[in-house]
Amino acid sequence: MNTPELQPQTSAMSMYRAIVGIGAMCALVIVVVFQSTAARIRDNQERFLAAAISEVLPVTEETIAVDVGENGQLEKTSASLPLPVFLAYGSNGDLVGAVLTAEGMGYQDNIRVLYAYSFEKQAIVGFKILDSKETPGLGDRVEIEPHFIANFEALDARLNSSGDALNNAIVTVKQGEKTDPWQIDGITGATITSEALGNILNDSANGWLPILERDAISIDREATP
Repeated sequence: MNTPELQPQTSAMSMYRAIVGIGAMCALVIVVVFQSTAARIRDNQERFLAAAISEVLPVTEETIAVDVGENGQLEKTSASLPLPVFLAYGSNGDLVGAVLTAEGMGYQDNIRVLYAYSFEKQAIVGFKILDSKETPGLGDRVEIEPHFIANFEALDARLNSSGDALNNAIVTVKQGEKTDPWQIDGITGATITSEALGNILNDSANGWLPILERDAISIDREATP
């Protein structure tokens, strides 16, 4: 009578070692893939942002990234910031405006925007959604509705007499009820999203425009960040 051979039992330690080994191998693959694609991803992001800047402020020929330094003054920077701010220069080298990124909570998730500010007009003169997960067909109407986009041809963003805040808060009103140049004519059916964009622009402009108006003209474009 033949006795069946018994299969050796796998110890818990052997199984643990195998799992750890597989996990380490997967982690290594992820790191290698990330490192090999990071430069390409960064390059694509920079190209997308450059194209978006040209879209919101077409007169732009050159930009420099700026940030607020430890002394509270605006300065040139080479750092990759989560919400970058740029000074924009025209073909003759003159400062023509600033392009800012901003974000805030929409109806479903954060909305990231890019907008252009004209020093001459003291107004927001361009606007683009960079990232949004709003409801298709409703919240995303802010990207295509002609009357909504028209808000940003010259949205008043002048400062108060002290130069430390907007003279009038940027607010979204119900569609068809806009009476002042600092108001955003909202979208019926996308009320929460359009109101959120008003809040995002107001908060960002209140924080950045006083600094830009004060220091932008004195920035040394040739300085090493």
